[in-house]
Amino acid sequence: MRSFLKWTFRALLLLIVIAVAAGLWKREEITRLMAVNSLFSEEKIVDNFSHMDRAFLTTEVPRGNGPTSPLPYGPDAALPPGTDDWVEERSLTSLLVLKDGEIVHESYYQGTSAEDRRISWSVAKSFLSALVGVLLDDGTIESIDDPVTKYASLLQGGAYDGASLRQVLNMASGVTFDEDYLDFNSDINRMGRVLALGGRMDDFAAHLTETFAEPGETWKYVSIDTHVIGMVVRGAAGKPVADLLSEHIIQPLGLEYAPYYVTDGVGTAFVLGGLNLTTRDYARFGQMYAQRGAWQGRQIVPADWVDASTEPSAPGGAGYGYQWWIPDGSAPGEYMARGIYGQYIYIDTARQVVIVTTAADRQFRAPGANDQNVDMFRAIARNL
Repeated sequence: MRSFLKWTFRALLLLIVIAVAAGLWKREEITRLMAVNSLFSEEKIVDNFSHMDRAFLTTEVPRGNGPTSPLPYGPDAALPPGTDDWVEERSLTSLLVLKDGEIVHESYYQGTSAEDRRISWSVAKSFLSALVGVLLDDGTIESIDDPVTKYASLLQGGAYDGASLRQVLNMASGVTFDEDYLDFNSDINRMGRVLALGGRMDDFAAHLTETFAEPGETWKYVSIDTHVIGMVVRGAAGKPVADLLSEHIIQPLGLEYAPYYVTDGVGTAFVLGGLNLTTRDYARFGQMYAQRGAWQGRQIVPADWVDASTEPSAPGGAGYGYQWWIPDGSAPGEYMARGIYGQYIYIDTARQVVIVTTAADRQFRAPGANDQNVDMFRAIARNL
């Protein structure tokens, strides 16, 4: 009996040692998973959105050694009635308004500041679109009508086999992907856990097999399409997206602070929503687009790509271009980059107005929330 108890004790001790060792070995993954589970909680969301590098693996997007490009201040703008209520209701953390390239309003809320690099969420998609335009112009990508498998062979035999780059730019791949952020088992949340646990995003995309429509037939917003665009970009150029974005977009813009991407376990940038910049640097990108791709005397993004990518070209009359949103009733040159929880870069080319908001709006899915934001952007633009 004594021998049996001794053996049992040793076995239990060994199990405890193994469990502790496994816990230490997986500590970073467990920490990231716990961070994901509380990322959007009411008491943490504002701070989390300013410090995504605490919870995830990241890679810097070098800003280079050049000077910061000027973003001068103009006369303070009188904002339209209802602005303060809107700021509170939509839980804004920053609001910046440019008129003719000058800052006419800049404010920060909920303890955030101008130095905070805020998470872009899907605003990042529009940055990737800009990069595609540059790579098309220099011949790195031959045509947006090329099949995505031409540059990303890993996708052969999966759901994306047969889809063109144009179709994924338009969110018209026809690939089945559940983007319900409130469903723990949805594809978007499973993808988030792959990211948090250090998995490979490319494998996640390649293992998708189901489609609901032929490529190019139907518009449906599925964020994994943007990851596939990133695979195409990397495959065509033979470089990481962070390096390409730095070289072609970020360094020429002369940002104040180096952005960073959230990455997966092998350093692949989370291009569909993992870019982090300050509010002013989001505004620089927006102003460059308002100037049809020109900045400080240099054409950064081809003007014809700016025009084409911000037209509503998606099938079925959707207000969507190549990773840019075109709101209902938009005038020519009126479009926006848009991310969950209230991140926006709104551009009114005719009025030369750019509006940036960052937010922690946990009610962003409420009926009318997006329309309310667009209405306020238009009211601000008209008021200047």
